[in-house]
Order: sequence, then structure tokens, then C-alpha cells
Amino acid sequence: MKDMIKITKGNLPTEQQTKSDARIVQIQQRFSEHPSSGLTPFQAAVILREAEQGNIMAQCMLAEDMEEKDTHILSELAKRRRAVQRLNFNIAPPLNPTKDEKRDTEMLSELLDSFTWFDDFVFDGTDAILKGFSCQEFSGWESIDNLLVPTGVEWIDPSTFQVNPNNRNELRLSDGSYEGVELQPFNWVKHVSRSKSGYLARTGLVRTLIWPYIFKNYSIRDLAEFLEIYGIPIRLGRYSSGATEDEKKTLLKAVMSIGHNAGGIIPNGMAIDFQSAANGTSDPFLAMNDLMERAQSKAILGGTLTSQADGATSTNALGNVHNDVRVEVCHSDAKQLSATITRDLILPLYCLNGISFSNPRRHPKFEFDITPAEDITAFASALPALVNVGMKISRAWAHDKLQIPEAQDGEEILKPESTPAFLNAKNPAGFAALNASQDVDPLKAAPAAISGNDWQQTIDPVLKPIIDIIMQNDLATAKNKIENLYSDLDSEQLEDMIARGIFVAQLWGRLNA
Repeated sequence: MKDMIKITKGNLPTEQQTKSDARIVQIQQRFSEHPSSGLTPFQAAVILREAEQGNIMAQCMLAEDMEEKDTHILSELAKRRRAVQRLNFNIAPPLNPTKDEKRDTEMLSELLDSFTWFDDFVFDGTDAILKGFSCQEFSGWESIDNLLVPTGVEWIDPSTFQVNPNNRNELRLSDGSYEGVELQPFNWVKHVSRSKSGYLARTGLVRTLIWPYIFKNYSIRDLAEFLEIYGIPIRLGRYSSGATEDEKKTLLKAVMSIGHNAGGIIPNGMAIDFQSAANGTSDPFLAMNDLMERAQSKAILGGTLTSQADGATSTNALGNVHNDVRVEVCHSDAKQLSATITRDLILPLYCLNGISFSNPRRHPKFEFDITPAEDITAFASALPALVNVGMKISRAWAHDKLQIPEAQDGEEILKPESTPAFLNAKNPAGFAALNASQDVDPLKAAPAAISGNDWQQTIDPVLKPIIDIIMQNDLATAKNKIENLYSDLDSEQLEDMIARGIFVAQLWGRLNA
């Protein structure tokens, strides 16, 4: 951290460290030795032991080979790496931020949104999951609108690095010297992924995956030999006792090629017999292969049912449990990577461009959004009930829980459907208002507000004219007169009358039921 603060706008690195040092360039131009070719357990142990002593080049090359050659490792790693890449992110200001700190946080968020290389940058950072570390070098810095920003980043092959022999947790560029070259500040994003505790060279998954990788390759090689030797029926050629050497050669050539060409010719008097293949089965080889792939899935994703299902023990419940473990692994990767991005990208940008920068310990933080969204349906029914019993719940908390951004000033917001007009009609004098914002429970206020006289005054205008018509006319005539009874009332008067009747009837019934 102290070294980073020494860097100012006037002495930023002008070119990439890996391009300006001739010895490092020479190391980079070396081709991979592909240590996985003919790999044995003894050779793997030698490679791992050398890495512990600081020479991690062979271990990094081996990890690259494993990812290229083993489709299962590639597939499982891709799931884990792309799970982090798809997460949303934001930049959070320091605690109790000032106005300037909020402004700088918004500036940093806009910068990250403008970096077209950022998604690839996140993906390359997760390369550390297998190899233990991932280093990316800034291509350079440029001034845009009075802001110093990196022009891009370049992923550097891990085999270019070594561990400082005097500090096994310090990564350095390999230039052929004993200690290597120290990484320049403000020039690198160095991410270390800790799959387990240990020194830097021992934190990557490569050291765990190497053993199932070797045993799996042995099994596949043996299966290939089994199919080559026993998968095709044995072909025997028969020739007469007086056959010449040329006739024998002709028969031998026919025997060797007929299995692949499915046809051939032989002299008259000779014959080719097809013997049954030797009894055997490929099941042991496939079982070994399946066992090793399950071990790889456990090491990478924490379980097997998110990638493989045997059809016997795999259930939906177990699959959900395994998926929960995979999510936890993703969250761990995201937290580790967000700390690296904060330290090696956000803090340099803040130091060089922030008007509120004063202390390297107080700065905005990069965060992946790993908070799962709550069930909106459950919250929609639970929140009103909790509010009604007196709980004081913050609206900002509800927005955060449901991952629904709060509308800004001037933005159009969703509104509830219009309430039917008759429910909005004015209530009789003395009745509690029927609206969601009232503080008094209508049922508690109703006994004091409703009297027999109130009831009559409310219900008589609705029912009395109907009763009079029924009493004075036959049923058919009464029906026609009732249909025209309220034709003289406008819609508002009719809605008000109906609302009064419904309101009083509901309260009276609930109080006397």
C-alpha cells in the first residue's frame, strides 16, 4: 500500500514491465514443454515439489495442459468461472460517506461501465482458481476528460512468474535470476485464489486435481488398448502345406487389412477364419473413469449432482443441496476477486482521480451482488401483516431485499389499479373512513359511530322506495318500476348511496355476527 501511494500522475509506468525488460521477454518467448505428456505419479511429485521450492513454471504448464486435455476439468472450471462473470456488481462508498466521496463513487462506477474490457478482465481473473494465481498487466494509462484511466489489461502466462525464495507468498516475474523481478505498483492486478490454506504455490486446485487426472488417463489408455486388442475378432488365415512364400504374404496382407477394409481377395485353396473376441468387459475402465470424474467435480464444484447423475441415487432434493454448495463456492470466489479488484483497480483509480482521497484506508469498495433475491410473493403477503402489527420497516430495506431498485426523481412508477368508484364514495357522517392510511380500526370505532338512527338514515333511501313499489304492485309491474327507480339519480349519487348501504351492512354484520 505504501508503495502504491508513492506513485503520482507524473511517474506512472509508461510501458508494460513485461515488454521493457529484455530478460523477461526472453522467458516469455519460450514454448511450453507440456509436462503432461507421458506423466507418471513420480514426475508429478517432482513438479509439485519444485513448485514448493519456488519454481512454479512446470506446475503452471501442467495446469494449462490439464485444462486443455481433460474435457471434464474444462467443463467444471467453466461453470465456476462463468458463474462469477455473470454476477452484477457495484461500487459502494465508505461508511458515512461525505458528499465528495459519494461523487467519487459515482465517477468510479461510470468508469467501470465504460471499460469494454472489464468482462474479459473478470473472467481472466478467475484463472487463479486452477493455477492458484492470475496476473494481468495494464497496457498503459491515458488521460481522458482530465481522468487518468488504464487503456486495457493483458493476461500474462502464469509460467512467466516465480515465487520469491525469501518470501513464499510474494509473486515475482521470472528473468533467470534467483529472486526474480518485483512487480511494479499501479501496473498489475494480481489475484490469488485460495482453494485451501497454504503458501502461494500450494493454493491452486491443480495440486488436488493432478492425481485423479493421472489415474483417469491411465484408465482411458487401458480402455483404448482393450478395445484395440479385444474389441475386434481375431482373424486366422489358413494356407495349404505347399503354399509358396508369395502366397503366404498375400494371405497375411489380406488377414491384416480385412478387418478395416471389410473386403479382400485370397488365392483359391486358402481360407480366413474369424475367432470370437476374448471374453472381457470395459466396465472396470469406465467405472474408474467415472470415479475420477466425480472426484474432480467434488474438488471444483463441491458436489457431483450439478454435473453428473447416476439415475439411482440422484434426486431433486440432493440436487438442490449440491447446487447450494456450488452457489457458496461461487460466492467465495466472488468475494476473493472483489477484494483484488478493489485493491489493484479501484484504489489506483481513486488515488489518481478522486477529489476526496486523503487516506488509503478509506476508499470505495468493489462488490459483486451475491445477495439472493427474496420471494416477492411471500414478501407481498408478509410485509402488510407485519406493518399492521406495528413493526417499523424501512422501505430501503424492502427494496434491497427484493432487489428492486428504488425509483429516482422524475422516473415513471407503477401504480395500483384504480379502486371502484363506489368504494371511494363519501361515507356517512360519524363513520370511520374506509382507506388504507387510517390509523383507527373501523371495527373498533363502529360501535360508537353507528346508532339505530344512523342505520335508518343510511338504509331508508335505498330500501324504502323498493319496498313501497313491491307492496303496491304485482311482481311484474314492480320489476319494471324498480328498474326505472333510480334513473333520475346521476352516477355519483347512485354510487354514494350504494357505498353507504354496503359500508353499514358490512360493519353491522361483522359486529353482530
